[in-house]
Amino acid sequence: MLLLLPLLAFAFASLLIAAAAMAYSSGHAVTLEQRLVELGGARSKAPADDGGFDKVVDTLKRVGNALPRSTAEMGKLRTKLVRAGYRGHEAVAVFFGIRLAFALLCFWIFATPMFMRPNMAMAFAGCGLGYLLPGMALGRMAGRRQHRIRMGLADALDLLVVSVEAGLGLDQAIQRVGEEIAFAHQDLSDELRLVNLELRAGKGRTDSLRGLAERTGVDDLASLVAMLVQTDRFGTSVAQSLRVHSETLRTKRRQRAEEAAAKTGVKMVFPLVFCIFPAIFVVTIGPAAIKFVQVLGPMSQK
Repeated sequence: MLLLLPLLAFAFASLLIAAAAMAYSSGHAVTLEQRLVELGGARSKAPADDGGFDKVVDTLKRVGNALPRSTAEMGKLRTKLVRAGYRGHEAVAVFFGIRLAFALLCFWIFATPMFMRPNMAMAFAGCGLGYLLPGMALGRMAGRRQHRIRMGLADALDLLVVSVEAGLGLDQAIQRVGEEIAFAHQDLSDELRLVNLELRAGKGRTDSLRGLAERTGVDDLASLVAMLVQTDRFGTSVAQSLRVHSETLRTKRRQRAEEAAAKTGVKMVFPLVFCIFPAIFVVTIGPAAIKFVQVLGPMSQK
């Protein structure tokens, strides 16, 4: 039996190393395939198991189209979907289907005895919560995308300054920047590429830039668009205006970082009070309390 232990350990280590090598080689192959697809300019093929996902999306779209909708709600929801990165025409219908399906799922969970005792009041409350949760998740997704765009705006602005100072026009500079930052900031690259497509289609530069600000909802990008529109209208130097705006944007980013650092102390109070201090009290005072009970317990019984 003692002789089998080294053999088993050797076999286990060999299997572990082989599995790690296979995982690394498959990941490397996928990365190499993605790079070849990017260099070739072709789109990767859809996986073979997308049929079930497409059927689910089609079902949700049909359910969403059958639901009654108001015009005001449609406008607000479409704006939120665009800011979250969903620009398709069927995105609104799919969202309505997801919201209804999630509400019915929460109602079924609380109304059936599978997980807990059935309670109709809890079931209706869960149905309302399930109806609201997709909208909250969509707003959170839009906020994260806006944060990513805001973080990539400084790098894009630096590249835009370099491109304009190198002699490119503003339209060509926007196109080049959209191509160059695709690897690091995909969301901002997609928005700049969409502006470039609108300019190629014959839309005015002012309208395209204002549409960019409305689609993203980022304050820094809206101020950049306003500056570019005023520069184009008054005929001032684009490169100088971009350089001044870049310095202003970096100052705002530094101030935001300082503000976030100043809030750290206040945010750490709640984890300290509810998570760390109780453990410290148990470790430090616990042995003394146990000893105190052991000593005074017999005395109190006498």
